[in-house]
Amino acid sequence: MSMFCYQCQEAAKGTGCTLRGVCGKTGEVSGLQDLLIYVLKGISIYSVELRKAGIKSDKADKFIIEGLFSTVTNVNFDKDYFVKKIKDGLALRDELKDQLLNTGAAAGENVHDAAVWYGESVEEFEQKAATVGILSTENEDIRSLKELITYGIKGLAAYADHAAILGYTNDEIYGFMQKALAATLDDSLTVDDLVKLAMETGKYGVDVMALLDKANTSTYGNPEITKVNIGVRNNPAILISGHDLKDLEELLKQTEGTGVDVYTHGEMLPAHYYPAFKKYSHFVGNYGNAWWQQDKEFESFNGPILMTTNCLVPPKDSYKDRVYTTGVVGYPGVKHIPDREDGKAKDFSEIIEHAKKCAPPVEIEKGEIIGGFAHNTVISLADKVIEAVKSGKIKRFFVMAGCDGRMKSREYYTEFAKKLPQDTVILTAGCAKYRYNKLDLGDIGGIPRVLDAGQCNDSYSLAVIALKLKEAFGLDDVNQLPITYNIAWYEQKAVIVLLALLYLGVKNIHLGPTLPAFLSPNVAKMLVETFGIGGITNADNDIQIFMA
Repeated sequence: MSMFCYQCQEAAKGTGCTLRGVCGKTGEVSGLQDLLIYVLKGISIYSVELRKAGIKSDKADKFIIEGLFSTVTNVNFDKDYFVKKIKDGLALRDELKDQLLNTGAAAGENVHDAAVWYGESVEEFEQKAATVGILSTENEDIRSLKELITYGIKGLAAYADHAAILGYTNDEIYGFMQKALAATLDDSLTVDDLVKLAMETGKYGVDVMALLDKANTSTYGNPEITKVNIGVRNNPAILISGHDLKDLEELLKQTEGTGVDVYTHGEMLPAHYYPAFKKYSHFVGNYGNAWWQQDKEFESFNGPILMTTNCLVPPKDSYKDRVYTTGVVGYPGVKHIPDREDGKAKDFSEIIEHAKKCAPPVEIEKGEIIGGFAHNTVISLADKVIEAVKSGKIKRFFVMAGCDGRMKSREYYTEFAKKLPQDTVILTAGCAKYRYNKLDLGDIGGIPRVLDAGQCNDSYSLAVIALKLKEAFGLDDVNQLPITYNIAWYEQKAVIVLLALLYLGVKNIHLGPTLPAFLSPNVAKMLVETFGIGGITNADNDIQIFMA
């Protein structure tokens, strides 16, 4: 094997990628990502000890969050990025070690190898990477739980990074991430210990999504019910994809008055729901669908594309010169827009000038889609919703949040949405919605049958809505609500959302199109027996079971 990775839903053969990632990353990059995670765990060992002494490092917090985020599926494919990150990480680890020694505390005689190993060359990195990957943990159940926790922490880091960019931080979240990373190196931990740590990860998943919700709404206002144009205008344009709202804000400001339009793509669609962005007349609409279709849609867009976070598919040569990355995103041979310096905005002048030389986008569809049903909006409609439930007009809610992906089996979600009874409502967030958000499913007494809360992190909104409904109906348990969870997953942000829901006590969640490859048979059995986790079969059968 040149690699082993099974962190995403599309892991080869449902077991793991061993030659090249289905996502497109090479075995070399996969190994360097494994080594970076190992280095981050070493940094965390010292950071945890420093925190015990009342010392925290903002530098370490930021480095760990960005490092973790860069290893999420479809974020960064650039070998040079990871080589530099590992070197910087080793230097930072030694800085923290010296800080700890200066406090008079011992760095520890039996400190883990992750806290002391050192290398300088790419060859040394590759040799070490081969010894610290996923399969270096022999016990299958221990390995499964450690990876579940690690992937949850990667999702945590992604959301914490989004919030920090907007100036919202939480030291308890950072401290937990470091504690948990260090704990995955502790071979004395039992299965029970790791299950407890996984549930604690879910607790901090709730906290980080609440933090990001506060960051987004405090900065840009509460999402509003909005109709979003999916057609095009006859102007040159920039397509912005990913999740980073700060990048979008700065791009809109810098393109104002230039004659260049801006369109969203993929998970950036919910930006249209925020009041702060509605003042920009050149913020035209949404172009295309979920991330996996970008190889066709980027081609027809004609203008440059800005990738702000995860969901980059290795670009074709035919449009590679029009792709720009920023933040933790990277791809060899693709132009990268540097981070902000000294509180200044990013400089998007190069991509704007590029756009001016391009033809307008080719129209691939027409019409509008509606969204903006985050918790603030839905709670304002609570009386109407409750009355519809009590009168029998709404029989059941289906939470169909999560991710989309390439597998043909995901057509299940389109069929499922089409076949749901007319007295049901879909609650969604994330790019899974592209499987059904353009279907004409009608409404129930003015309430659309598809309520889009926003990006994947806005799954928090769906949890808040459920808890508010539980309170409104005077129920003791959220599982007594007429809500079924039929969630599509793809990458590590979905893992932290799942752990958050489990922490909140939600049971009988169905995951598809397949259960995670990183769940060993025993761990999967535990999740089924403890939480009622299940898979999917076919639309007709599942609807019959759920409605019963």
